[in-house]
Amino acid sequence: MTPDESPAHDAVVLAGGGARRLGGADKPGVRVGGRALLDRVLGACADARTTVVVAEPRPTARPVRWAREDPPGGGPVAALDAGLRRTAADDVLVLSADLPFLAADTVRRLVSTLRAGRAEGVLLTDADGRDQPLVAVYRSAALRRELAALAADQGALTGLPLRRLTAGLDLTRVPDPVASFDCDTWDDIAAARARIREHGHVLDEWISAVKDELGIGLDVDTGVLLDLARDAAHGVARPAAPLTTFLVGYAAAQAGGGPDAVAGAARKAAALASRWAEEARREEAEQAAGRQASAQQGTGEHKTGEQNTGRENGAGPGGSGPDAG
Repeated sequence: MTPDESPAHDAVVLAGGGARRLGGADKPGVRVGGRALLDRVLGACADARTTVVVAEPRPTARPVRWAREDPPGGGPVAALDAGLRRTAADDVLVLSADLPFLAADTVRRLVSTLRAGRAEGVLLTDADGRDQPLVAVYRSAALRRELAALAADQGALTGLPLRRLTAGLDLTRVPDPVASFDCDTWDDIAAARARIREHGHVLDEWISAVKDELGIGLDVDTGVLLDLARDAAHGVARPAAPLTTFLVGYAAAQAGGGPDAVAGAARKAAALASRWAEEARREEAEQAAGRQASAQQGTGEHKTGEQNTGRENGAGPGGSGPDAG
């Protein structure tokens, strides 16, 4: 079965907490790297067939369904139950809305690990080895079974901690201290903002932010574009780099878009930049050779002129000048 034919999964994102440790701030809307925390999580789970956000509706970077636990603020188990009722896939991602470093590759790894085994859920563990049940994927039937058992036992799901739900599940754990990092405090948010501005992360973060801002869901080989920009800057002129990459994007859009269109346009522009630079190098070499030949010719004429002058004036050996005798 190819990735395109793999069974669909859904996602439930819990975004309705009170954020008491942030002083009641709107945590899902807090921006890290120019993007709201909620939008960062929605970007990571974009492969889901249906994404349900349990919170009051708000503008988001991509379309989602909305749900709300009853009563609002009833806690994570009640919120998960409300979101799960809006899904139909056999597997469901369960995510909190405050995961600044969650990436699509990590989500795919969770899903593939679940499908490759017999566990009822796969979750990440943090740097201290603690379970993170809100960075996980579960078999929907197992979640519904445990939710029904809790409701029957407790009479309601309001106020129950997630560990009461996950305790009855057979789980596989995957260590990932980065993807599991969540922002509970302002210090956490400051640390996340600092990390994404580090040299090794800032470019990928910027590209992701621009794509979100422009509504572009296209994954391209940024290395190809960076190499093209370098070649255009060195082989033509520095302003050629941004202009060339813009034109490549425009040409790719005209060709129907997609990674192949970008790669094709980039290859053509890179070949042109290479020819341009080679022509410039060849011209410089020809000019240098011409200057050297001219210099050598000039030196030869100068020496010949000196010898002729000497003979004419009788200054050389055997000359007939006034001092010759």
